[in-house]
Amino acid sequence: MARLTDKTFLITGAADGIGKAVSLACAREGATIILLDKNIGKLEAVYDQIEQESGPQPAIYPMDLSGATMKDYDDLADNLAGEFPVLNGILHNAALLGTLMPMLQFDMEHWHKIMQVNLHAPYLLTRVCFPLLSKASTASVLFTSDATGLHGKAYWGAYAMSKAAGDNMMQTLADEMEVNTRIRFNSINPGIVATQFRTNAYPGENPAGLTKPEDIVETYIHLLSDESLSTNGQIINVQPA
Repeated sequence: MARLTDKTFLITGAADGIGKAVSLACAREGATIILLDKNIGKLEAVYDQIEQESGPQPAIYPMDLSGATMKDYDDLADNLAGEFPVLNGILHNAALLGTLMPMLQFDMEHWHKIMQVNLHAPYLLTRVCFPLLSKASTASVLFTSDATGLHGKAYWGAYAMSKAAGDNMMQTLADEMEVNTRIRFNSINPGIVATQFRTNAYPGENPAGLTKPEDIVETYIHLLSDESLSTNGQIINVQPA
C-alpha cells in the first residue's frame, strides 16, 4: 500500500519548484493534496498532472499569502472544514526572498511582505487548521528551514530572520504539542536545489548541475508519513538521493 493512502495534506507554494514536486510525489503515494499558491495557471497544471497520473483528486486553493488578512485565513479554515473531515498535515513551503540589501535600508512595506509570507503565514495557517489537524489519528506539520537562518549574514536580513524565527516557532509548537496531541512539527532544510527561488538569489549560477526538486522528495514523504511518528522538533537537512 502507498505510504500516504487516505491522508490529506495542505501544501503551500505548490505551483512550482519543491512544492510542485512534493505535491506530485505525495499524490503518487496516495494522498489527497490541497494545492495552495497565488499562481492559478500553474496550480491548474499541477492539478491536471495529478489527475493524468490517476492520483486522488486534488483541490486548488488560490491565495496570495503576502496580502492575506485574518479573514482570508478564517475563510480558508471554513472552506477546508466543509470539504475535508481531517487534515493529516501541512507543508509550509511558500517563501518570499525579497531583495538582498543592507538591513537599515529596507523599505518597511517590503520587510512586512517577507515576514507575512515566511513567518506570519505558517503561524496563521497552522493556527486556523489546528482543529482539522487535531481530528487526524496522526498529523505532521513541516516548516521550511534555511542555512541562512542559523547565523546572521550580510544582506540576507529579513529573509534570514524570518527563517530563524520559523525554526523557533516549529520547536515551540513541537514542545507544546508533544504531550497532548498527535501532531508533530519539524523543519526541512532542502539545501541547494534548482528552483526559481534559487535563481533569484544567485542569478549568475548555472542551475544545470544543481540537485533537482524531484531528487529530494523522499525526505518529505518520510516526514509526512507514519514512518516518522517518533520525529518531532527536529531540523532535518536534506541530502539528495
